[in-house]
Amino acid sequence: MIENCLSKVLSTRIVVPAKTVLLEAGAVSIHMYLIRSGCARLWYNNNGEDITLQFFMPGQVVASFDSILHNIPSEFTLETILPTEVDVFEKRDIEAAFKQNAESSMQLAMQAFELASKYKNLFLSRIKDTPQQRYESLLREHPDIVAQIPQHYIATYLGVTPVSLSRIRARIGKS
Repeated sequence: MIENCLSKVLSTRIVVPAKTVLLEAGAVSIHMYLIRSGCARLWYNNNGEDITLQFFMPGQVVASFDSILHNIPSEFTLETILPTEVDVFEKRDIEAAFKQNAESSMQLAMQAFELASKYKNLFLSRIKDTPQQRYESLLREHPDIVAQIPQHYIATYLGVTPVSLSRIRARIGKS
């Protein structure tokens, strides 16, 4: 659905290697990205410790939405994890296209609402679920992430150390 919405917007397709920073924390974002292949992560530096907030897989759109919307520095870094192909959209082109097409604007708004719902669920999971429950949920809902993403990134996403994640994986493997 988001791809149809963005098909009317001018973009540039690029291929970048793993560990490429697409947006550095502290910079004002002027781009939105549609992941075509590979994977990216949005992460936050918490006193020298990086915390992965979200993984983005093919077909998903990623940006520092607060930064784009309010023209403020991003609190997050956006970085590729694997070699990744993305469509890069300029803020001004997105705004112009959506001013001309109400249907595309509505589709993008619906995608934003879905993303907000996912973030709410992630937030609640971090409050109420144990790390093992969060890992089991990730396995169930996104086996592609578990299969493709290095374990140390998954550990930062779950809020555990890599050693704790290894223990969780061992317990699940025995059950």
